[in-house]
This record gives sequence, structure tokens and C-alpha cells, in this order.
Amino acid sequence: MAIPRLKTKYQDEVVGVLKDKFQYKSTMQVPKIEKISINRGIGDAVADKKLVDAGVEELTMITGQKAVATLSKKAISNFKLRENMPIGARVTLRGDKMYEFMDRLMNIALPRVRDFQGVKDKGFDGRGNYTLGVKEQIIFPEISIDKINRIAGMDITFVTSAQTDEESYELLKAFGMPFAKKNSN
Repeated sequence: MAIPRLKTKYQDEVVGVLKDKFQYKSTMQVPKIEKISINRGIGDAVADKKLVDAGVEELTMITGQKAVATLSKKAISNFKLRENMPIGARVTLRGDKMYEFMDRLMNIALPRVRDFQGVKDKGFDGRGNYTLGVKEQIIFPEISIDKINRIAGMDITFVTSAQTDEESYELLKAFGMPFAKKNSN
């Protein structure tokens, strides 16, 4: 199996760029992406159980790895929600599948978003992780628009070993994440 393009790019380019910028003494200090978590809440699943199965199937097609249903932790009577009911889908990618998904997300899926101006840089959590929301699953080429019965979004979280948001931002930017241009007003 071939080595993913972004994995090679990390070893050949990204490590050198970040090591120079942040003055790391060792290449082991250079932050890396540890995993990508994709989460999809399916609120209407309380009424229709088939929606969770469809959500799991779509996430599996998009990522190439089996997704699992997420279960509710508490019972909330106002939402007709009982404990341990399936209400979403999630998948965690590591290794080669993570790099391949990231490559497809940045180079194929995100440019297909209508009126795409770049992703906002507001999704950092203070610990070097970045989350972005996707409003429609149909931006992924694996999803056939004829086969879906409902447009739904998902949250994609990049978990990095970076200590600060600045390091994480530079890491993702070096990989080619299309961040929106800052307004110079």
C-alpha cells in the first residue's frame, strides 16, 4: 500500500517549516496530528431509528472506516429521549486513513462548499485542537445526492500534539488547510 501524500509531506516539509518557525531543539518536539474525530448528531433519531443507521453508513462511506452509533447518556422527557438511545454517529481516524481523509477533505470536499471563502480560524480550543463544522455531507464525493434522504452536517475535530493554538494553526496551515484570509480593516 502506498504511503499517503500528506504523511510524506509532513516528514519532508512540515517538520522543517515548524522547527524553524518555533525554534524546536528536536524534531520530536514538532507537533503532529494524532487523530481526527468525526461526530454527527442526529436529533430526529428519537422518532426514526433508521436515521442513525443511515448516518453510520454515510460516515463509514466518507471515512473508509466503520462508524459507530452514539448513545444518549441521560433521559430527557421533554425531548422524548431515553437513556442509551442511539442519537448520532462517530468515527475516529488514525494513521494512514487519517492522512487520506484529511487530503480528501482539504483538496476535494471543502472546495465544493458553496461560496467557500476558507475555514474560520475560530475553532481552536486553547489546547492545540481544531474543530470545524460541515453543514452538508454532500460535499464529499463518496455521497450520492440521489441516495440520501436528508442533508445533515458533522463536526470534524483535529486532535494535535501542539501545546498552543498558534502551533496548531501553523501545523494545519503547513498541511494546506484553507484558512480564511484575515480582514485587514
